[in-house]
Amino acid sequence: MADDPLFDEFELNGHTLDNRVGLAPMTRTSATDEGHPTDRMARYYASFARGGFSFLVTEGVHPDATHSQGYPNQPGLATDEQAAAWEPVVDAVHEEGSPIFAQLMHAGAQAQGNRYGYGPVAPSSHRPPGEMAEMYGGSGEFPEADGLDAEGLDDVKAGFVAAAERAVDAGFDGIEVHAANGYLLHEFVDPLVNERDDEYGGSPEARARFPAEVTAAIDEATPDEFVVGVRASQAAVVDQERVWPDGEATAAALFGALSDAGADYVHVTGGDATAPEVPDTERTLAELAVEHADGVAVVANGSLGDPENARAALADGSDLITLGTGALANHDWPNRVRAGEPLDDLDPSVVFQPDASLSDPEVPGDD
Repeated sequence: MADDPLFDEFELNGHTLDNRVGLAPMTRTSATDEGHPTDRMARYYASFARGGFSFLVTEGVHPDATHSQGYPNQPGLATDEQAAAWEPVVDAVHEEGSPIFAQLMHAGAQAQGNRYGYGPVAPSSHRPPGEMAEMYGGSGEFPEADGLDAEGLDDVKAGFVAAAERAVDAGFDGIEVHAANGYLLHEFVDPLVNERDDEYGGSPEARARFPAEVTAAIDEATPDEFVVGVRASQAAVVDQERVWPDGEATAAALFGALSDAGADYVHVTGGDATAPEVPDTERTLAELAVEHADGVAVVANGSLGDPENARAALADGSDLITLGTGALANHDWPNRVRAGEPLDDLDPSVVFQPDASLSDPEVPGDD
């Protein structure tokens, strides 16, 4: 279609994106036991860049060699060796012309596989509801996570910063701080989990403080042209219906704090990015981010695989959108939509069966 907003250029901290469509982060548990990315991962990510996605966000990457790992065979940026193993992935994506951002994810209480021998931690003592996901290598109920003390908070922040510095060395164009989906930094924001009575708990502003401090520390430690984004959500992996009971108050505090911390973008995710989802409002989380994250690009995610839904999210004020399911079904989604070609539905027998690791049909050259 003529003048399609999906294919307008966008400037993101010095990076000229040739369209508004990016790859969403998705846990794929396909690294080595040591947390090293593989050649298959390089070919997998490069296929999305070749298919027209203007920027890519990796799967969640654990930032430190203590408590942060969430899943077996999750890649890391916790060591120099892990960082070096990312270089071929980054190079493969760059050869196809797209920037790539590493999502830094501390699993918090939702950890269900840690090769370093450490147990889970959270803002305060917490056991997530439900059971671990067998698709991601877990089984049984979650253990109770220990609450972080002041020294633990410093260690977490230092781990994020060191991982971001390794991402710079590996050639990444930026990082995304994972503060969504029930992982550690989201647990600070969530009043249903955070029971701290210090400066990091209680009011919405206090609960937003630690994710903002992590973001600011990364922004200060990395080059000016290095993109620093943050992902946010209401729902958690273990509770897809969860919402913030104080609704817009938490959204305003979080997005305002991230803006002040120097974030280049906020990446909001939910079940449907075009449907009102915040309690006591008729607003989407993305619309609240547009209002409260002053001067920060807003990336919307959630049920946007239909091009009309993606255009609606842009019309509602988001600057960019990301695709997960739609991208897995169509590694060339932007190229197809630009050309007016039909899109495929996701075949569950190919993806996430029997587990979350990469299947041969998803990896070019392994067909």
